[in-house]
Amino acid sequence: MDLLSNKLIVNLVFGLFFTGVSCNSVENKIYVNLNYTISCVRLLNATHQIGCQSSLSGDVGVLHLLESEENLDWVLRTGHNPPYMVILESALFTRSIMMKLKSGSNRVSGVAVVAPSSNPPGDFSPHTTCPNENTGVYSESYDPALAHCNGTVWNPQGNGLSYEEFDFPIFSLKDDNDTQVIRQCFMDHNRPVNGSVPQYPLCAMQLYSHMSAVTDTATCMRRNDINFSLNPEMVCDPLGDYNVWASSKPLNNTAKGHKMNESVVIAAARLDSRSFFFDIAPGADSAASGLVTLLAAAHALRNVTAQLNRTIFYTFFQGETFDYIGSSRMVYDMENDQFAVDLNNIHSVLEIGQVGLHDSKLWLHSDPVSKRNSSVNEEVRKLMSNLQSAATGLNFSLEEPDVTQPLPPSSFQQFLRARPIPGVVIENHQSRFANRFYESMFDNAEYLNVSYPPNLTPEEKLEFVTDTAKALAEVATMVARALYAQAGGEETQLSSIQADPQLVNQMLYSFLVQSNNSWFQQLIPSDLKSHLTNKPTNFYIGVNQQTSEPTLLVEYLLANLTGSVINITKDNCQSNRENEDDKDSKHMYSYVWVQGAAPANSTEREGFCVRSTVRLSKALSPAFELREYTSKNYSTWTESRWKSITGRIFLVASHDLEMLTLGVGIGVLLTSFLLTYFISSKADILFSSSREPTSATY
Repeated sequence: MDLLSNKLIVNLVFGLFFTGVSCNSVENKIYVNLNYTISCVRLLNATHQIGCQSSLSGDVGVLHLLESEENLDWVLRTGHNPPYMVILESALFTRSIMMKLKSGSNRVSGVAVVAPSSNPPGDFSPHTTCPNENTGVYSESYDPALAHCNGTVWNPQGNGLSYEEFDFPIFSLKDDNDTQVIRQCFMDHNRPVNGSVPQYPLCAMQLYSHMSAVTDTATCMRRNDINFSLNPEMVCDPLGDYNVWASSKPLNNTAKGHKMNESVVIAAARLDSRSFFFDIAPGADSAASGLVTLLAAAHALRNVTAQLNRTIFYTFFQGETFDYIGSSRMVYDMENDQFAVDLNNIHSVLEIGQVGLHDSKLWLHSDPVSKRNSSVNEEVRKLMSNLQSAATGLNFSLEEPDVTQPLPPSSFQQFLRARPIPGVVIENHQSRFANRFYESMFDNAEYLNVSYPPNLTPEEKLEFVTDTAKALAEVATMVARALYAQAGGEETQLSSIQADPQLVNQMLYSFLVQSNNSWFQQLIPSDLKSHLTNKPTNFYIGVNQQTSEPTLLVEYLLANLTGSVINITKDNCQSNRENEDDKDSKHMYSYVWVQGAAPANSTEREGFCVRSTVRLSKALSPAFELREYTSKNYSTWTESRWKSITGRIFLVASHDLEMLTLGVGIGVLLTSFLLTYFISSKADILFSSSREPTSATY
């Protein structure tokens, strides 16, 4: 009996092993997994939730390729096999169609949008018509006539899709082999011919993007707090990251608050963007044009700021798309003596917004309310004059709006909420945005006209200076000269300040094409190589102050472009000191050991130490520090957590066949129970053996 038992165990083990292998093989034959799945996710604020999600086990529906808006009737009313998983070409990804699908959600299990290989000809902005209208400076207490875009609608093409809630998953698909398989599956199995009903088997899709958080930020943060397990399961995270800043001269960063006799000019740009899908936020005009311009201006000023009367603060704010997370936090820290300077140190603000030149004109925006103060107005006029002088001889003109209008959405508004400060915001529009694709997946390199001749290698593209790079280099030259004059520089030196078009091209390529290139690899520490990617930068802010890709890129770019190379050891560099006895330099400077370039005929890079004034500061809304999750003064945006985001297609049998299969399965199960009971009850007869005599010998 022992030998028989051993054989059964061995057979069972081998049977289970080969069954597992067989199951995997069968699964691969049944399902086609989608390789590129980017979903719309759920976001929450003080009052409600927006975005999309699937059910707990994922949503399944019969594929239907929507060919026109008139074809919606099949999905919403006449189709015989609901629910449907709707495949949308990008031209049909409109508010009209999406809201009709939302209203018929009992017959719609999900939507997959095919991202085009080139931008559409018209406008598309899933953002609101009045970005950040409830957290800007204009309100019932600060000139209500200018609040809520009463006078100027900045983004009239905004359809608000990014701020709707959908109770089914919505995915973005690349127009690649997977998408071709989906289309072919629909054509072969699902497409009605002359009004006939498609016959089973039908092609179906499953999308999984279940979100853990619901209702609003206060609810999800409360649920985070009441989880007492050793491994608590969080349901949402505050949107947050870091601001990046540097000063033109070293300041003691450990001494917070007011610095006597210190006057600073803040030069600001935003670091973030978004689109309907969380992992696609190219932000070419909305973010990259401004930050690249400011980085190039900072580089142009690196050798001429030593004798300036004022300090220039290069500041890059994160999370501005979501109710000014970064700028509101910096102002909050300044008001509470938690920053290197305070509001009393600020002389003026120059902000670079969307400056992609789609024509040869830029606009200088200022706040009409604070200018009612004569001293503020005088300083604004001086700044305007410095900008006009700085633009002399360049291939674009500067204009001021000829009507009284508020500031466009800008970080500068958060400083004005604290006190009247002179400032100007540079934009490429007078009133409505020139950006046709504001906060969408189409605000990309193509839209900013960052294009290269065919057949160039990546190295050749880094060297090729595009027309866009030349144009932004001129804008950066103007910004650098104006900052130099604003900080007290000599007017005679302005003509010598010039931004580098080659540098601008390298930055545009790194942000809008791919950061994983030979130029950028030299500028970062070796342990951050994995953060460089072969695709455009995703400018979405992210959560939990995890340093995002754009923050890292700007941090190390700013350090290399404004800092200096010093001859110290790698150990001292990484310890933030210049020699073994140095204990104080880390308060004045930051140090980073970067990879450097590899010499010819060598694979070993020659690293070096960069000393700069670059720092990171929190870009987390004060609402989460104060635990005021229903705040009307600060951003309250959180992002739901999720376990996975996946999609797959397969063939589904008819309902009758499924019921027949279920019935047969139940029949087999009951038969096996009866058979097992019979064998068990007759075991003494079926498995009896004659008793051996007790006197038997061997």
